[in-house]
Amino acid sequence: MYLSCLLIAVGDNPDRERPGRRWLRNLYHVHQRLCLAFPSITRRNNDTDFLKPFDCEDFFTGNVHTERGAAVGFLFRIDPRPGGGAVILVQSADKPDWEYAFGLKKDAVNGRGRPIGNAGYLLAAPPQVKLYNPFFANGHRLQFRLVANPVKTINDENGRQNAKGEVKKCRVPLVDDEAQRAWLGRKLESAASIESLIVDNKMPLYFRKRKEDRSGKIQPVMFHGILRVQNADSFQEVIRHGIGPAKAFGCGLLSIARA
Repeated sequence: MYLSCLLIAVGDNPDRERPGRRWLRNLYHVHQRLCLAFPSITRRNNDTDFLKPFDCEDFFTGNVHTERGAAVGFLFRIDPRPGGGAVILVQSADKPDWEYAFGLKKDAVNGRGRPIGNAGYLLAAPPQVKLYNPFFANGHRLQFRLVANPVKTINDENGRQNAKGEVKKCRVPLVDDEAQRAWLGRKLESAASIESLIVDNKMPLYFRKRKEDRSGKIQPVMFHGILRVQNADSFQEVIRHGIGPAKAFGCGLLSIARA
């Protein structure tokens, strides 16, 4: 796996509008741009400088609408930085090509050290990428951070049916602190035990699915605390696959460090 760090150019004054700040407000656009770092072999070979029109099939195969794992897909999270800055962490199965995604000119920066390219203005510094293959053993005690979307599944309130004539299932956010903690415990129960946990609710995210003619809400939650690895193999799979739904909205990436 690979771990990337993208420092976003949000400016020094929070009251002054910046392209990077606007970009971060639309997680759909953030996810689209991140997907561009994983072009298909055909796209890379036939359009080395990304001059042809965008076609989602040239990028999304293997990264979107598929189960994340050791061979495909990526997870990301937007973390705030002191002073109002922001960084995007990206964990990916394949090595990302950020120069392609942001149209960057190789090794070129402006007078302030920012990358030059057709979307280089979104970045405050060149992207950092490193191999990421953590090792775990049973009993390891780890600090963790996770932005997740705790949900429960209910029947569609309007009684709409699927192709089989069954009532559709819908996900609704869990907003109670105790329910959120229990949800995380269930997600980790085969891999790790939680020793301490702090739960911070974040601002809700609203979305609309035009094809289904419905709107929805995601209630992201920041979990952080201490856990102990109970089953190293299972925990490795949790790291690779991520936790919970809404991964395209920056949820699911479990970050860890030695406690």
